Amino acid sequence: MNTIEQQLWDYIDGNLDEFSKKTIEEKIESNAGIKTQYEELLKLNSAFNALDLDEPSMSFTRNVMESIALAPAPVAMKTKVDEKIIYAIGGFFIVSLLSLFGYVLYNSNLSMPKLGFNVTLNFNLDQYITPTVLYSFLFFDLVIGLVFLDQFLRKKFAQK
Repeated sequence: MNTIEQQLWDYIDGNLDEFSKKTIEEKIESNAGIKTQYEELLKLNSAFNALDLDEPSMSFTRNVMESIALAPAPVAMKTKVDEKIIYAIGGFFIVSLLSLFGYVLYNSNLSMPKLGFNVTLNFNLDQYITPTVLYSFLFFDLVIGLVFLDQFLRKKFAQK
């Protein structure tokens, strides 16, 4: 649809402001082609207004709902992949990666140059590992272990 046709439809429907309305009226009066197009659109608009709209029957909704109810419900696919296939594919990739890593190690020269620095670390572990640190570590491990045991037992009881 070109712009003049859109403007004519808006003019016929009364959707234009005053300035656009006057502009379209001037175009209709000055141009014979636009005037004939305007008259055709007016005839078409009056023909549309003369049509009676068909209404569905009173039981249309009920009939549609009954036909939907009679249709079989879609069934979810219940396909299950065999775990052996997944393990076989995973094993294949692991063996492939290990063989590639072994091939690289076999064909590489793994000689390391000697580094010329000596580091002496003098740590007095008795200074850092005190009975308080050890008891704190064991207490923290005990709390984490109890939390995990609680979660495990809750899952077991929920399954029963």
